[in-house]
Amino acid sequence: MIHKNINRISNKNIFWNTCYITQQDRELLHKHRAILLWFTGLSGSGKSILANVLETKLHHRNISTYMLDGDNIRHGLCQDLGFSDHDRHENIRRVGETARLMVDAGVVVLATFISPYHRDRQMVRNMFPINHFIEIFVDTPFHVCEQRDSKGLYKRARSGEIENFTGISSPYERPKKPDIYLDGQKSIIELINQILRSSCIEYLFKIDLSI
Repeated sequence: MIHKNINRISNKNIFWNTCYITQQDRELLHKHRAILLWFTGLSGSGKSILANVLETKLHHRNISTYMLDGDNIRHGLCQDLGFSDHDRHENIRRVGETARLMVDAGVVVLATFISPYHRDRQMVRNMFPINHFIEIFVDTPFHVCEQRDSKGLYKRARSGEIENFTGISSPYERPKKPDIYLDGQKSIIELINQILRSSCIEYLFKIDLSI
C-alpha cells in the first residue's frame, strides 16, 4: 500500500485515486513482499557493487527487483539537478517517490545513493510503512574510498574541479541507527551473506499465499 500523505497536496482540485488492485495483490502475484533497500555511504564505499551482487542473488531466488543507481538517475530523471544542498534534496525526493511507486507495484527496489544528509534519508523513510524502507549503511573509511577512486572523482575534487563533493567539500552525516550496518572493508561475499541473513531480508518471504 502506498504510504500517502494528503497534507503534501496543497491543490484542492487534486484527489487521491484508490486503485482496485493493491500492493498486497501484487505481492501475492510476485510471491514475496516488496521493500526498498536503501544503500548509503561515501562515493567508492561499495554501494553499487553490493547492490548489483545482491540483486543477482535475489533474482536467482525468483524475487522481482529493480536497481536505482545514483549516476544512472542523473542521466535522466534528475539530469537537470546539480549538487547544491537544494538539488541534492530534490534528487533524493524524486528517487524516493519513484521507489515508492515501484514498491507499490510489488517490486524489491535497491537504491544506491550517497544521500549524505540524515533529513533526506528520513524523508524517504517517511514515505513508506514500517518494514518497507531498509537503510543499509556501507561504512567504508574515507581513506579507503579515496584510494579506490575508480571514477577519478576524489582526485578531481581535490584539485577543485568538483564542488560540493561529499567527504571533501561537503559533509556526510553518518546514519546513527541503520537497519543494516556493513563494514565496507570486509569482502563482498561476507557482506552479501550478512544482508541475506538479516531479518529485513527474511521479511521478503513472509507472505500469506493462502488468501
